[in-house]
Amino acid sequence: MAHPVVHFEIAGPDGERLIGFYRDLFGWDIQGAGPDYWLVTASEGGVGGGIMQTRDEMPAYVTVYASTDDLDGTLERVGELGGETVVPPTEIPGTGFFAMFRDPGGNIIGLFRE
Repeated sequence: MAHPVVHFEIAGPDGERLIGFYRDLFGWDIQGAGPDYWLVTASEGGVGGGIMQTRDEMPAYVTVYASTDDLDGTLERVGELGGETVVPPTEIPGTGFFAMFRDPGGNIIGLFRE
């Protein structure tokens, strides 16, 4: 797979409740990673992910992040194929860069580059 899924994200208005739910349901190892964000440790062939507390009017969501070497180029291709950029390339200090787009079906998908 040229652009594998490298991260998932589950977000909602009560981050602590989400952490407890997924920890109790699946036994996930979840550690704090910043304000309103927690990392889920990858295990046994699975990818790691994140749990995020949404703010203001932001809706709950679940998304995946695909790896890319060229955020700008990939977002340009998204537009050519009928999608739209939702979050432009943004730095995650000490980790890499991410962006998000909406596909023609309305799904929000993330991109990640180290």
